Amino acid sequence: MDSRLASGVLCLCVSSWAQAGGIMLYEIGSDNTGLVNAGAAARAQGPSTIASNPAGLSYLAGTQVSAGAQLLFGDLSFDQDSTTTSTGGDGGNALGLTPGASFFISHQLDEHWSVGFGSYGDFGLAEDFDNDWTGRYYVQNASVGALSLVPSMAYRFNEQWSLGVGLKAVYGMLESQTAINREPFGLSDRSDGQYKYEDNTWGYGANLGVIYAPQVGTRIGLAYTSKVDLDFEDRLDVKGSGPLLDHLNGLNTKIGMSVPQTATLSLYQQLAPQWALLATVNWQDWSDFGEISLAVDTNALGPQSTTTDANFKDTYQLALGTQYQATPTLLWNAGIAYDTSAVSDANRSLVMPLGTTWRLGAGATFALDQSTDLNLSWDLVWMGDMPVEQRKSLSGQRTSGQFSNAWIQTLTGNMTWRF
Repeated sequence: MDSRLASGVLCLCVSSWAQAGGIMLYEIGSDNTGLVNAGAAARAQGPSTIASNPAGLSYLAGTQVSAGAQLLFGDLSFDQDSTTTSTGGDGGNALGLTPGASFFISHQLDEHWSVGFGSYGDFGLAEDFDNDWTGRYYVQNASVGALSLVPSMAYRFNEQWSLGVGLKAVYGMLESQTAINREPFGLSDRSDGQYKYEDNTWGYGANLGVIYAPQVGTRIGLAYTSKVDLDFEDRLDVKGSGPLLDHLNGLNTKIGMSVPQTATLSLYQQLAPQWALLATVNWQDWSDFGEISLAVDTNALGPQSTTTDANFKDTYQLALGTQYQATPTLLWNAGIAYDTSAVSDANRSLVMPLGTTWRLGAGATFALDQSTDLNLSWDLVWMGDMPVEQRKSLSGQRTSGQFSNAWIQTLTGNMTWRF
């Protein structure tokens, strides 16, 4: 393969996947949705603590089981401006209904040791634009996601200190479909080509956490999740004809990316018998995720490899929340959070238009009896207006505009049983 063909593969593959990481989701089918992650690493109020801080297992008596389901939906619509030279429409709303589910179980072995297991998805998002939209040469539809399976254990040293660890097996899923412009200079009227890329793979990492309780009613939690490397491999499925497309069809392509490592510091503070204050500061290593590796099989000399920088930067979250025990059987949750953006306006992509976000959440936990709780939660993720400008280097075609008033909402329901 010569350098021009290698560049073509980079344009087709990396441009679609370098920014297709979606977002790191705090919404995993648990009561954390209504608190928008406030106090997540310190609450230790159910087996879903496995996802936020495994040290919280030390605070759960007996055996507890939690199962949850959620629906994610929103509006991600593009408004092109007058400087756009690419043909096509606005693409419609790229976000449809996305279901999710989670399962957690915890068991206290003795006064020191506890074990548990969690299954949840906290990484990724999917988007589906109209196939003939103006940004079709960057993306038509794309999805990336990860299902985490996390066996965990915790050790409680004394009333003040607890330590937890979880081994994380992540099943990653990647899929992309993008149009190929077969007449970039408009000299004839040939229809678009198209390529598809799809693969699933496993990656591995760990969750670590500690909780310090200096006094009754106060817990400080610190949690860390390691990065998880996902190495995808597929042969390009290219539709259309022509010298470039014929060479690309069936080309074995490897794409390597990483689920970002994170660190979370949380506070749970009981203010009064009925009131509690919760807070979280969170860091996510998106700058490392932005370094995407690509390798393509070429000839007897071996594969050609390169790394591209998607210009991602680390993100931070500040979340504040409260819990109010209205009655012995009703607990109200509420929270607000702010997340910085993983990309600047200049580096934002049509593939995954990330931006700063505000989160607003609310929820309620009902004690159906002494051993069964039902939680219903909702949150709104507000991304607002996100300008995008991209230009094809060969043809000079420009796609410019903004994703206007973008938002995502999540509805969650989960049950917890204690034995």
